[in-house]
Formats: sequence, structure tokens, C-alpha cells
Amino acid sequence: MQDTSAQYDAVINTCRNLFVKKMKDYGSAWRILRLPSLTDQIFIKAQRIRSLQEKEVRKIDEGEASEFIGIINYSIMALIQLEKGVVDQPDLPPDEAEELYDKHVTITKELMMDKNHDYGEAWRDLRVSSLTDLIIQKILRVKQIEDNKGKTLVSEGIDANYQDMINYAVFAMIHLGEAKNT
Repeated sequence: MQDTSAQYDAVINTCRNLFVKKMKDYGSAWRILRLPSLTDQIFIKAQRIRSLQEKEVRKIDEGEASEFIGIINYSIMALIQLEKGVVDQPDLPPDEAEELYDKHVTITKELMMDKNHDYGEAWRDLRVSSLTDLIIQKILRVKQIEDNKGKTLVSEGIDANYQDMINYAVFAMIHLGEAKNT
């Protein structure tokens, strides 16, 4: 599991670097997005990944990795929105946004490490396409919970689904990186 932790950190470092650069370009404009809007952005990214996996011809020269990075960053934004609430005007200075990003990554990584311990790194035997499908399933669950105004009878909440999407996307990025290096 030591490799998993280091690989996880490397993927998150890539995602965080892009998040920080976009914060410099755009500020915290994303703070005005309601949760369903963020969920829809994640859905678009996941659908594009699935389309890339199924089609032989690509018309845009971007692969799956950039879309998985988007899923990770939008999911972290959603977790921040759950914590802070939606605002009418961008309100987060870059340093506070980075602190919140790191906080939610730490919580999400701890969840991954606990599950990874219990499941025995089963994710390593999953295909990237299966991870994509699991992300889409989580998105559809979130959409249903949103449609139910956040109420669930026996299911985990929206935050746990966003955390799972982050972790599945990180696993997919690790697989893509390993495939590239072989």
C-alpha cells in the first residue's frame, strides 16, 4: 500500500497544480456553482471518457487523463461547496481555497486508505473502463439524491459519493500512468 499512497499523492499533486493555476487565471468563480451544476460538469467529463473509450476516432487531441483530472477537481470543489455553501460572488482567496482543497484531499485519501486496507487493493484488478462506469454510477446516485433534496433512507450522503468519485478517478490515473510507462 506504500506504492498506492505515493502514486495517489503524485496524481493529486498534478490535479492540485492545475487547480492553483486556474485559481490564478479565474479566481474562485466556481464558488457560484450550485451542487447540481458541479455534478453535471463531472457527468460531462465522465461521459466524454466513456465516449473516448468506446470510439476508435478522436476529433479532439485530449485523452482521458485531462478528463479524470477534471472529475477530481470538480469533486473537490463540490466538497468545498457542501462545506461552505454557494455564494453569489467569488469569495475565496487562493490561499484559503488551497487550504480547503488540501483538507478535503486529506479526508478523501484517508477514506481510500481505509477502504484499500479492507478491500486488499482490489482496484488494481479493475479496468479503467470499469472505474469510469463506477464514476458514472456515483454521479447518477448523486443526481438522484439531489432530486430527493438531499434525503436518503439508508444510503451514504452526497459527500461520500464525491469522495468515491475522486478515489476512482485517482485509481484510473494511476492505471493510465502505469500503462504509459510499460
